[in-house]
Amino acid sequence: MALLETRGLTASYGDFQALFGIDIIVGAGETIAIIGANGAGKTTLMRSVSGELTNAPASILYRDEPIGALPAPDILARGVAMVPEGRKLFPSLSVEENLLIGNYGRKVDGPWTLESIFVLFPILKERRNNPATALSGGQQQMVAIGRGLMSNPALLLCDEISLGLAPVVVRDIYAAFPRIRETGASIVIVEQDIAQALKVADRVYCMMEGRVTLSGRASDLSRDDIHRAYFGTDHHELA
Repeated sequence: MALLETRGLTASYGDFQALFGIDIIVGAGETIAIIGANGAGKTTLMRSVSGELTNAPASILYRDEPIGALPAPDILARGVAMVPEGRKLFPSLSVEENLLIGNYGRKVDGPWTLESIFVLFPILKERRNNPATALSGGQQQMVAIGRGLMSNPALLLCDEISLGLAPVVVRDIYAAFPRIRETGASIVIVEQDIAQALKVADRVYCMMEGRVTLSGRASDLSRDDIHRAYFGTDHHELA
């Protein structure tokens, strides 16, 4: 059974339509990558699924329940956590306090506690009493991921987690994903870094201008397939 499914999902900002009939499926325990250039509609899709944008109820199904019109707190309470683009940490709070906020909206037993987050990202234990925004960009991203995990989600949405970070830092962050997968969580990774996304994903959806232009198993997609779907042309170099 699909954990999450969108059916003909559309989304608009005023008169501007950002999504046109998006159909995606996320299975239990599956890691999905959603790739595409800036403006492809990836973040709008994540905002729709997480409840930041209101949609037609049946356009988003979670465990076969229509959730498209539910507000974000209700979707979090059902087990969908968001790691937002830009991290959005609370500057007045410490690392530990930022992490603890993650389970305010959903307190359930599960693998993720403060201590298990500190095992996943040991540097956060050292910096637990520091202001979260005093950390490096990569460490702040670890806090944002940890905050999402603290609700013990069944589905973790990660929006552009490598944006603005050095490649070595991105590798360190992505090294955490096998451990997250071991807990049984499904993961949706929205990325512009195609190579990084393909390394961890079971399946890939490519978006361009608010539409899905390609989908398939990561191992089955050729570089040319992705070139065409990502850029609409073969004349760009794939990262």
